[in-house]
Amino acid sequence: MSIAIELQDLRVDYGDLTAVNNLSLTIDKGEIYGLVGPNGAGKTSTLNVLATLLVPTYGHVRMAGYDLDRDPDAIRARLGYMPDLAPVVGNLRVWEFLDLYAASYGLAGTEKSKRVDECLELVKLADKRDVLCGTLSRGMTQRVVLAKTLLHKPEILLLDEPASGMDPLARIDLKDALQSVATTGATIIISSHILSELAEMATSIGILHKGRLREHGDVHDVLASMEHAISKVEIELVDGREACRDWLASHNLTATLPEKQPHRIHVELAGGKDAQATLLKDLVQANFQIHGFQARRSSLEDVMRAISTEPEESE
Repeated sequence: MSIAIELQDLRVDYGDLTAVNNLSLTIDKGEIYGLVGPNGAGKTSTLNVLATLLVPTYGHVRMAGYDLDRDPDAIRARLGYMPDLAPVVGNLRVWEFLDLYAASYGLAGTEKSKRVDECLELVKLADKRDVLCGTLSRGMTQRVVLAKTLLHKPEILLLDEPASGMDPLARIDLKDALQSVATTGATIIISSHILSELAEMATSIGILHKGRLREHGDVHDVLASMEHAISKVEIELVDGREACRDWLASHNLTATLPEKQPHRIHVELAGGKDAQATLLKDLVQANFQIHGFQARRSSLEDVMRAISTEPEESE
């Protein structure tokens, strides 16, 4: 598979603050790549560099077969960028707003009208084509901006919080639309805080923390790798839940008691299957009556939390 985006030793400084710290990664053509991390992780700075809106301190960027420092205009022609909370022209109807941008991309006549209709269908807003943009909800406005971003059939899409303001059904529609676009060979980078939807949507992810790429790869591989470092288990007891919680606390293990499950405890511990087996053995030896003991699959939220609590790396 050919490479769509390649970053080598990308660094972005704002005075004494390093927002992106020697970031290197490659993203293949046709991927939906999720870029995640807490506020201040470097996501927006990375997107701004890729969108040709920010000159990095140093580093090499190659997109769609072109070097950013040599051919930025060639990259821009193949790029679609959707910033977070992008504005629309409130006194234009939805089709007029898209028609305006389609003309700016050089589309005309029946080709322009056809492409506007195609993008409205893709984001499932065909029934809103005659509605004034200023009357749309935040979620619908996001979908209109996405339609605008798709008009010129970009090879690379950069989407900053595209699901912001969308209800659950609209997020499903967004996932379907982006997966449809990816099947055409387009490469999509999504920066998002909505981790559960991103895990279902993305084919691979990169987790940024304080400007560094901490995890990178296939979504399922990243989650599986974390299960060796941190485990979450659900324990069901016959009785003695509070006593078990106190015993776990005495062994420096974090336990929570679900309110609607009076016999269950959720426990987080370091390590994978071996740590789980040791915990079960120790609980039995401590004379707790265990009715059930089940490992829970790690989520992106778990990965993020684990990374954010890791000690700082020395330079």
